[in-house]
Amino acid sequence: MAKYNKLQVIQTFRDTGIVPVFYNADIEVSKNVVRACYEGGIRAFEFTNRGDFAQEVFAELVKFAGSELPGMIMGVGSVVDPATAALYIQLGANFVVGPVFNPAVAPVCNRRLIPYSPGCGSVSEVSAAQEAGCDVCKVFPGDVLGPAFVKDLRGPMPWSQIMVTGGVKPEKSNLEAWFKAGATCVGMGSNLFPKDAIAAKDWARITALCKEALEIVRQVKQQ
Repeated sequence: MAKYNKLQVIQTFRDTGIVPVFYNADIEVSKNVVRACYEGGIRAFEFTNRGDFAQEVFAELVKFAGSELPGMIMGVGSVVDPATAALYIQLGANFVVGPVFNPAVAPVCNRRLIPYSPGCGSVSEVSAAQEAGCDVCKVFPGDVLGPAFVKDLRGPMPWSQIMVTGGVKPEKSNLEAWFKAGATCVGMGSNLFPKDAIAAKDWARITALCKEALEIVRQVKQQ
């Protein structure tokens, strides 16, 4: 069962501005990555459903965060069907993210007041997702659609809350472009978790990248 309610989750998205996107089959690696992000100031973490038995790793991560990392909100990503959403919600997912918008996922999440952020690639998809009760819609792939898409979308639909994922980098020019365009938050994957850092178990580097990225977002929001 989710530990944090819908309003807490969405407010955390807005406050921090960054949601790490990560998967690793090794529970110890995953624990260390989540802790490194937490120590870097991250408070919402998306573990993606991308490998065999990913749900087992996620279940352990939720327990770990609940006992060791107070305030860390754990969610699941790469969800494309309602059965998978239900499975992860039962394991404690506080939010559900998908690469596509599947209308059948929305009622499963809505019934438990779990935020569902589906991947949308057009203004019509965002509008349809909002009608289905999705408060924060994921614009994906961000590197293909670009900041102009977010800006132009929010022109006629200024109420839209957008999470951009795909090609987001912990760099000032990149983050500045997304947030100035009107993004609510961004999902950041491989650029926040360099392969060599994971291989070397250099958790301090990941913590440093999180701190740097969050500081950039903070400065951009103040402009």
